[in-house]
Amino acid sequence: MASPVPFPLDEDLTRLGLVDDEEIVLDEAALALALLDHPAVDLAPYYQTLDEITAGLRRIGTDADTAADQAEVLSAVLAEEFGFLGDDVTYDDPDNADLIRVLDRRRGLPISLSILYVAAARRLGWHAQVLDVPGHVLVLVGMDEAPVIIDPFAAGARVGAERFAALLQTFSAPAEPVTQVSAMPNRAVLIRLLQNQASRAEQAGQGRRALILYTRMTVMAPEYAHAWWQRARLELVDGDVASARSSLGTILEITREPELRGRVSEMLGMLTSP
Repeated sequence: MASPVPFPLDEDLTRLGLVDDEEIVLDEAALALALLDHPAVDLAPYYQTLDEITAGLRRIGTDADTAADQAEVLSAVLAEEFGFLGDDVTYDDPDNADLIRVLDRRRGLPISLSILYVAAARRLGWHAQVLDVPGHVLVLVGMDEAPVIIDPFAAGARVGAERFAALLQTFSAPAEPVTQVSAMPNRAVLIRLLQNQASRAEQAGQGRRALILYTRMTVMAPEYAHAWWQRARLELVDGDVASARSSLGTILEITREPELRGRVSEMLGMLTSP
């Protein structure tokens, strides 16, 4: 079993690990995650902004019955009216994956902006999903009849078949071309958001910060083995061998993937060797 979490955690984070995936409201959950790093912030103004976005969509989107119309309304409200755009100037700024700061700055990463688009669309009863595209994140609007793909990082611009194919080709490994993409479950979207923060923290030499973020992932998504692996790795860097053993043991409990189980067993053997 996992060791006690060594960092302060909010009740909302623990709740995210318990609720069914479809019950997660993406932007509200992302705000709860951001609040862990801004405990003194009053979220009321941020919820007000989300309400204003919803009101803007309702104001001009009442007759938006097709996916194409809904995509156009999303872009008009979020990008044009509220000014949410991709930060291509300071792309690696950690603020771009912190929804509180994204709402402050009106700039973000593809994943944080996609959360805003998808959550806003769903409040109007529109079908919207975050698409896991290699090296990028897009939003699918609509379902069976003429769905539309848009890019929140590019002001909600529509992604046609040619550009979509180019994206797949650009980020696919030559030996393993990607031919299709899938919609991400809500919890996986939030994991992607935290993963962006964790990778940037490590790049900046902030291993302790990365460990905090991976720990949050294991609480929010306890079945996600990769987060437990990264947590164990950083616990070892931190000198906490007992916690690393516990994290590795948890991986053996939750995954049947042979290669990962082999790596974990090898690591546990090294940690128990005299």
